[in-house]
Amino acid sequence: MRTHVVAVAVTDNLPIFELAVPQEVFGTDRRDIVDPWYEMRLCAAEPGPLRTTGGSWLDPAYGLDDLVEADTLLVPGCARATQIDPPPALIEALRIAYARGKRIVGICTGAYAIAAAGLLDGRRATTHWMNAQDFAGRFPLVDLDPRVLYVADGDIFTSAGTAAAIDLCLHLVRQDHGAAVANEVARRMVVAPQRAADHTQYPAPPVRGASPADLSPVLEWARDRLDRPLSVNDLAREANLSPRTLARRFRDILGTTPLQWLLEQRVRLAQELLETTEDPVERIAHRTGFGSGANLRQHFGRISGMTPQTYRHVFRYRATASAGRAG
Repeated sequence: MRTHVVAVAVTDNLPIFELAVPQEVFGTDRRDIVDPWYEMRLCAAEPGPLRTTGGSWLDPAYGLDDLVEADTLLVPGCARATQIDPPPALIEALRIAYARGKRIVGICTGAYAIAAAGLLDGRRATTHWMNAQDFAGRFPLVDLDPRVLYVADGDIFTSAGTAAAIDLCLHLVRQDHGAAVANEVARRMVVAPQRAADHTQYPAPPVRGASPADLSPVLEWARDRLDRPLSVNDLAREANLSPRTLARRFRDILGTTPLQWLLEQRVRLAQELLETTEDPVERIAHRTGFGSGANLRQHFGRISGMTPQTYRHVFRYRATASAGRAG
């Protein structure tokens, strides 16, 4: 397997966090997990000198020709002037890359350049909720959903800003290398495992005194018991809350329901077991609390977009190939 090149389009005065996230995920050498890991290249999308919002100067070693040749093109958040008038050369590079079947990723307001290239017309996409009204007015042909953390529509991905950039980048690692690798990257970054795409960008203000820490004990309790037939009532009892109050806390703090959270945790555990064990699907169904292979296949397909057998074939093959090269 050859090295997957992630090229980042660098524009002037770009937000430093939206550049730092792909650097941490793709640009940090993690060949001890998967070999080869990604190669990240900074590509100047307009003439220099180029800066970040923090005042740091950037001197990208690559240009737009290199951007087009990469496997994944990533457009991070950009300054307001770039949102309104993206560099024409960048627009053309994105169109060429799309025609060549490359993966294109917009983080936060990077979606503006992708939309300006016409690549989001008729597609679902998202951006930071504070830009939603402006974005929708400029690009009425885009099916904008400002509520979600990120959107995957074919080979084009868009995310909200800041922390949602981490979720999208981890999703790409999961897509390329599987759940176990993505979760290991998350652990090394000391962040929670990747949140699902449809988690809300802006949960409603929690009830007085509520905080994410309030749910931590019951979440850990449930993760340790995924092999059991847990119900929402079980979680509510452990949290010493009524089912209705628990549901409100989940919605306010996590942007999801207790049942959906449980299903996502079960599927993620199933993904890791498919990658790291030889257990048959029926055995994994029992170890993850689904009870039967039929239930596992139904929920696994809905959440991951593929069957357990296909998932195992894809990611066990990649892991075996990587281990063979490392040896």
